[in-house]
Amino acid sequence: MIISASRRTDIPAFYSRWFMNRVRQGFCLVPNPFNTKQISRVTLAPGDVDALVFWSKDPEPMLEHLPELDRLGFAYYFLFTLNDYPDDLEPKVPGLSRRLATFKRLSKRLGPDRVIWRYDPIVISTATSHEYHRNRFASLTRELSGFTRRVIVSLVNYYRKTDRRLSRLEQAGITFERNVANLTETRRLLEFMSWTASHEGMEIQSCAEEEDYSAGGVKPGSCIDAELIHRLGRTVSPKKDPGQRDSCRCVISRDIGVPDTCLHGCRYCYATRNNELAQKRHAEHDPDSSVLWGPSMTL
Repeated sequence: MIISASRRTDIPAFYSRWFMNRVRQGFCLVPNPFNTKQISRVTLAPGDVDALVFWSKDPEPMLEHLPELDRLGFAYYFLFTLNDYPDDLEPKVPGLSRRLATFKRLSKRLGPDRVIWRYDPIVISTATSHEYHRNRFASLTRELSGFTRRVIVSLVNYYRKTDRRLSRLEQAGITFERNVANLTETRRLLEFMSWTASHEGMEIQSCAEEEDYSAGGVKPGSCIDAELIHRLGRTVSPKKDPGQRDSCRCVISRDIGVPDTCLHGCRYCYATRNNELAQKRHAEHDPDSSVLWGPSMTL
């Protein structure tokens, strides 16, 4: 079994102590995000876990725990989301210099194959134009050269909660382009990203895009990747995860996160409906509980 930690929240940034407590106990409890009264017990015993996949914008709090994960024999890697957005879009993430330093520390500890850079989602607006992304991506690629071998990109999806938050910014004067997938400028941007990444020794892939950008050098990829896990010494099924979007190529995993618990406050977030609710749940969080958020219980 592959453990995803987590698409729903930033466990490394905000819940690393809880995660390690659960690893020591060998299991955690996970509420169904669509029916929180339905609780599942998920094993975290090293012998049961093929790989841990960490998703984070700020994995610095996990660094101190990596030696313990190594001693226990876990195979793992990080998906590190690193953009250079204005505060309007990412109001509570750490400063760019700190995040770059963390990325490099993590890469030096694990090697560049086990720290995958996610430059996503790509938001096109009057504040973050195609040219904006060209400049920021080129700068970040130079900074991360030698520290990763793969970058994953995706275009923002305007789900209802995402559209609601970004619409509020439009009232403040920022206009968002909602239909960018087939724009010539978008394809040229992705071609530029492909060339730039290749120049710095990075493979570039897209994440769950319905459009095919392979002609421009950006092939569809998988974030939870059976081939990468195989290179870590574990063999897992290459079967696509049926619980993800049709265009997602990730293999089957079990997510242990809880939505509405992330404090980054990103305006484009898919997992957080309400930032005030996320703050409330974080305040109620007990790192010694069997569940990340909610009443502790035994199954």
